[in-house]
Amino acid sequence: KITPTVETDWFNIIKNDGEPGDKAKFNIGTRENDVNVFYEIEHKGRIISKQWIALNNEQKNIEVPILESFRGNFCVHFTFVKNNRNYQHDAVISVPYSNKQLDLEFETFRNKLLPGQKEEWKIKIKNKKGDKIAAEMLAGMYDASLDAFKPNSWWLNINKTYYSQLTWDTYGAFVLNTSALAAKDWNPYSYFYGKYYDQLNWFGIPFYNNYYSYGWGGRDDYFAYDQIQSITTGSAGALMPGREMDNRQEEQSGGMKDGPNPPVSVSKIALSEQTITKGLGDVTTLNGKDGENRNAGVSGVVTRTNFNETAFFFPNLMTDENGSVIISFTIPEALTKWKFMGLAHTKDLKVGQIQKEVVTQKELMVMTSPPRFLREGDKITFTSKVSNLTEKDMVGEAKLMIFDASTMKPIDSLMNNYASTITFVAKKGQSAGLSWNLTIPDGIGAITYKVVAKSGAYSDGEEMAIPVLTNRMLVTESMPLPIRGKQTKNYNFTKLINSKSSTTLRNHKLTLEFTSNPAWYAIQALPYLMEYPYECAEQTFNRFYANSIASFIANSTPKIKAVFDNWKNFSPDALLSNLEKNQDLKSIVLEETPWVLDAKDESQRKQRIALLFDLNKMSNELDRALRKLEKFQVSNGGFPWFAGMPDDRYITQYIVCGMGHLNKLGIKSVKEDPRVWKMVKAAADYLDDRTKEDYDYIKKWYPNKLNENHLGFTQIQYLYARSYFLDVEVKGKNQEAFNYFKGQAKKYWLGNSRYMQGMIALSLNRYNEKATTAGIMKSLKENAIHSEEMGMYWNDMNAGYYWYQAPIETQALLIEAFDEVTNDQIAVEDLKVWLLKQKQTQDWKTTTATAEACYALLLKGTNFLADDELVEVSMGDIKIEPKKMDNVKVEAGTGYFKTSWSGSDIKPEMGNVKVTKNTEGVAWGAVYWQYFEQLDKITPHETPLKLEKKLFVERNTPSGPVIEPITESTKLKVGDKIKARIELRVDRNMEYIHMKDMRASGFEPVNVISQYKYQDGLGYYESTKDASTNFFFSYLNKGTYVFEYAMKVTNKGDFSNGVTTIQCMYAPEFTSHSEGIRVKVGE
Repeated sequence: KITPTVETDWFNIIKNDGEPGDKAKFNIGTRENDVNVFYEIEHKGRIISKQWIALNNEQKNIEVPILESFRGNFCVHFTFVKNNRNYQHDAVISVPYSNKQLDLEFETFRNKLLPGQKEEWKIKIKNKKGDKIAAEMLAGMYDASLDAFKPNSWWLNINKTYYSQLTWDTYGAFVLNTSALAAKDWNPYSYFYGKYYDQLNWFGIPFYNNYYSYGWGGRDDYFAYDQIQSITTGSAGALMPGREMDNRQEEQSGGMKDGPNPPVSVSKIALSEQTITKGLGDVTTLNGKDGENRNAGVSGVVTRTNFNETAFFFPNLMTDENGSVIISFTIPEALTKWKFMGLAHTKDLKVGQIQKEVVTQKELMVMTSPPRFLREGDKITFTSKVSNLTEKDMVGEAKLMIFDASTMKPIDSLMNNYASTITFVAKKGQSAGLSWNLTIPDGIGAITYKVVAKSGAYSDGEEMAIPVLTNRMLVTESMPLPIRGKQTKNYNFTKLINSKSSTTLRNHKLTLEFTSNPAWYAIQALPYLMEYPYECAEQTFNRFYANSIASFIANSTPKIKAVFDNWKNFSPDALLSNLEKNQDLKSIVLEETPWVLDAKDESQRKQRIALLFDLNKMSNELDRALRKLEKFQVSNGGFPWFAGMPDDRYITQYIVCGMGHLNKLGIKSVKEDPRVWKMVKAAADYLDDRTKEDYDYIKKWYPNKLNENHLGFTQIQYLYARSYFLDVEVKGKNQEAFNYFKGQAKKYWLGNSRYMQGMIALSLNRYNEKATTAGIMKSLKENAIHSEEMGMYWNDMNAGYYWYQAPIETQALLIEAFDEVTNDQIAVEDLKVWLLKQKQTQDWKTTTATAEACYALLLKGTNFLADDELVEVSMGDIKIEPKKMDNVKVEAGTGYFKTSWSGSDIKPEMGNVKVTKNTEGVAWGAVYWQYFEQLDKITPHETPLKLEKKLFVERNTPSGPVIEPITESTKLKVGDKIKARIELRVDRNMEYIHMKDMRASGFEPVNVISQYKYQDGLGYYESTKDASTNFFFSYLNKGTYVFEYAMKVTNKGDFSNGVTTIQCMYAPEFTSHSEGIRVKVGE
């Protein structure tokens, strides 16, 4: 047969897949004579067969037998040359590993379940022949709406597939060249006119591309998709599950997604049932059909409380003797669609998968759209909806009940929820809107709401906790109370004495604490290191550091362990506060109001520390922090600040120094832990390589100035970090650079800061350069200032915005230097006095400073329980006698006590403090005063950082979307798109900056995925939290930066939008904040 058209080359694929035993089929032909086609079969990158096919004005069918060895695909190639032109065809024949596939099928399965229902499924696992088979199965089910953020699926393919790797290269031979001649008016031009027809006006709805919106189209397309759904969907049963948060636009503006019913306002409550049902057909009323009383009222409705996003995760289910897997579970109580995924495998690596979707629903469903948080002083319209999936119209009652989450006492009156019960009408297959106007009171840390609805025999309810954030800023003032030897001293806390001049100031807490040994301050600071909320490498290491120190202290002596056991057993039922028990609340409350975890009395505070020293907990926390550190370390040995950022030399050197501290204290033998030792060696090699790069740069660009001063802060810290691990050999390629900078340190130490001089002294002492070290220590002591109150310090240790401009870290390092190099214990004790003077509440301001201070104070071991002598303290007219005071416990052997006053118990005259010590030695104490003040009454610091924040609303106009600034007269409504614009001005280069932008509880961020971003030459990490959006900058150049992000209005009300704050994380005195903004959202 000849080809159907006159062509030199005719090729057609008839069958290019199959199982072993089948045949792949191709058709090749030509209208030319004497054509020789070179036919090849390729498998696994090799030609296993080749032959010539002769064609003479004909076409031929080529059949290729599919062999068992061809599983994973093979390829065929057809090539010929005719009339000096090349013709080539390649094809991949798909041969699946069907012999390695399992078939999974449900024997029992229900795709519609009630919330909280107990269920049992049975899955049969067979091979391709239908035989039962022994297999292991991984099964899980989660809320399918999470796929909107990132689609999830399991994939396991251990069998390799092959594609064509070989081809004939005809470049430069048998190719076609073309030429063209163009000249003006060479040929006449032809014009074609299109014809246009009338079109439907879709009013902005993207009808033809709406399917792109679900998943990747961005939030704007997402809302467009919702609009399409609201037009095309007529049944409440077709509600897209898990979309409560995204459908707030329709719900809260009054229209329901599935019908035109308006929300029932409080003014309509008084309508009688007869009035409401008039004109309706088949109706279920509140008391049931035909007025039958079925436990009328909503008080007895059981609420749903379990809203877990994961229904179950079973990693190792095994088949029974019949080849079946049984899955038993209780489904959570969320009304949503669930995605089930199963993956099974056998010992010989046969694999099979299955996916199903399940919906949890009720005939009557309460679906609430609560905000992520509430803020004191706000007014909010709390919205919900009732969906009717029955075949009858419903008339019923809905009720909102509000409780204090910590005590579960009703607080409806505090929140002005007087009209808590309202009547609703929900037509069959549709929804009815509900709304309540609330005012958020002061002093409630979290609320629990219950929304219940009932119509006849049908009822539903939802219960969930919401944190309440303060609209004030917590200000902490402190006054240290140091006393040395036998004497009496008087102190005046001026700001506390003058506090009555402010009408809006609200006292939070006044704390007095004393201890006879300063190392107890280190113990108190350890929980701060562990609970800091940001997941960067430095703070992950500090969790590891703090847990290591805690483990060491808890195991040091039986006497110490007995004290911890005493704390832990003092009141076992009160180990955790109510907020700490609710892990969903803890994260957001801790991040937005860190002070809430401070204990309200001595026992709770000590129990928190005792909990820290729980041996089992420490072991788990230590291992978890170590695993995170291992994941942080990149392939070249360095550590980034945050995951996804480039490796950071300072962070790496900081971690290596910390490991050296633990090793030196005897807390953790780095070499005995293979995982830690591997990390340290890789980090040391990384630092050696970076230092060699510094040296190579100097040699390349300054070959004639090698003897001049090229010693920088980074190189000095490198020598210090490296000196802890002398037994980690410096490789030969890096030895010259190491020796060069060590020589530079010997020669140019005098021109460096006290911090750097201390590092040089310690490192050179360990490198056995005693003469230089002695000179450095002599100079340090001669230039120090000595004070009975302040101890020993240096006047030029000024705070800055670089890591090496840190007074706390400097003092801690110099304690180490005077202890190790000169063994001058008098100087060490004096240095500790200054260090303790800088302490604020329970921390030294930053995690790095806290870690270094802990190290310095613990250098001489843990025998700090010997002295139990108490000092005499009076505050105003109150004489402090801790042994006679309720809820104040003096710790055995320590003399440590702490007492606090809250709220109205705090008087201005308590700022007059008198301290008397009757024995020799040193006692340390402090008074801490914490109070709330309105944001606009707190004067910001004058710093190099300046913030300006503005809010804009995006409006659609005939010329396109425009943004308008939000002012007091701006009318916002639910569904509006808001843009936050933050302008940051920096007048100098700064390192490690954290900017936090608060937002109103009625706003929902469009972007919820935390990620690393790059904008206008600036790289930063953006992290979206429940109540704020956080920005982290590892380096900020001098200049002006503008950041924008979008939000959607989700609730009506009057909201505080909070402030934007910015702070240098390792020099917190460099801080600034914007002014507070209020926003109003109406109809």
